[in-house]
Amino acid sequence: MENKVSFRESMAILIIMLIVLGTGVIKFGLSPQTPVLVVIGLIILWAKIRKNSWDDIHNGIMDGVKNGIVPIFIFILIGALIGTWIAAGIIPSMMVAGFHMISAQWFVPSVFLVCALIGTSIGSAFTIISTIGIALFGMGTTLGVNPALVAGAIISGAIFGDKTSPLSDSTNLASAIAGSDLFAHIKNLMWTTIPAFLISLILYTVIGNSGSGASLGKINTTLNVLNANFTITWWAILPIVLLFACAIMKIPAIATLILNITVTIGMIFIENPATPIKSVAGFIESGFVSKTGNASVDALLTRGGISSMMGTVSLIFLTLSLGGLLMKFNVIQTAMQPLAKRLTTSGPLVTATILSGIGVNIFVGEQYLSVILPGKAFKETFNKRGLDNLALSRVLEDGGTVINYLIPWGVAGAFAANTLGVPTLEFLPFCFFSLLSPILSILSGFTGIGLKRLSSSKRSVKASKAVTA
Repeated sequence: MENKVSFRESMAILIIMLIVLGTGVIKFGLSPQTPVLVVIGLIILWAKIRKNSWDDIHNGIMDGVKNGIVPIFIFILIGALIGTWIAAGIIPSMMVAGFHMISAQWFVPSVFLVCALIGTSIGSAFTIISTIGIALFGMGTTLGVNPALVAGAIISGAIFGDKTSPLSDSTNLASAIAGSDLFAHIKNLMWTTIPAFLISLILYTVIGNSGSGASLGKINTTLNVLNANFTITWWAILPIVLLFACAIMKIPAIATLILNITVTIGMIFIENPATPIKSVAGFIESGFVSKTGNASVDALLTRGGISSMMGTVSLIFLTLSLGGLLMKFNVIQTAMQPLAKRLTTSGPLVTATILSGIGVNIFVGEQYLSVILPGKAFKETFNKRGLDNLALSRVLEDGGTVINYLIPWGVAGAFAANTLGVPTLEFLPFCFFSLLSPILSILSGFTGIGLKRLSSSKRSVKASKAVTA
């Protein structure tokens, strides 16, 4: 590779990237893929001007993309799962059960609590949003609740569950990057996670209080349409129970989803043995097409299929390619390193780490890199300032993965928007948990409340290692 990138050069590149992405998505309302592709083109042009070889450019793209192969496959399976779950009556059955169980007046806080509880058990925000989330969103639409508010409650609850579950890949990643024990990390997360959860619950209760509730006639109409056009049975709970069972047995996501899709297809044939194989293949490939005659129900339940995930898959591919190029040419690392060296107290250090995680989300749109890059850049600085690895792992979660859902060109943000049908910038103001987490983490840095410090024995070990190095 050519000579090292200077700090000014790296900052100029990041600012230009932000202008291109922000202008394309926010000002012109473009899908994120095009602005990201433009940025990739500019990065490649810059790399060639600096006389970097095509091998370096290709290797950067490949290094970035290879980390996303498993998530890409998971998204494809989620698309198939949504299509088959609707066809088998699972999501319609959840909606019918929900209308009988959840209070219309307290619907929004109930959504937040349900997603948080189930999310903690399953450990996957994407799975919660794409299954239970769709059912709850449909209920909210019928009840006349602001779709952006419902989406915000679903996503916030799902993120809480993802963040506090030992089965979550993002939680495991933050713990591993910081070098902290997983369960100690989850316990330490509670200093910011519980306050963010409680404040969010209060806000959803106040803002989401619908007074007298929705029209009973509209609810009954929707119930009648669902009962007349879908198989509504008690055993629709089977695939949901299967998700819990797989989570308890720590079965990986890919195996869990394939098993669930297989069981769901079996249910389709049991409910309607005459179902053509071609139709089932259609549910998997193109999703389910609802033809009830009720416009609102049809709009809600016409979704799923592998093809529906291709937009998200293409965005993952592009953002990972961009991230790979930026890492290959040390653009982000160069921008962060000088900052890390100048931080001498806990408050500014925590703030800088949080802002770095947010920055990586904004510039790259990839949640894993928002944990990996700041983690590597600030780990040594945290230890030098007497802060335990647990302090770093918590900050990485508070400013990393939870923020990706708020970025229009972020993988998680685009997935949630595509799955629920609400633009990212519309549900952003209502994702209270994501908005509160970094704020509370920064407050913890300045006040020292809940900020885990190194014990004297650990400080001596760290100091001796530094001298040896």
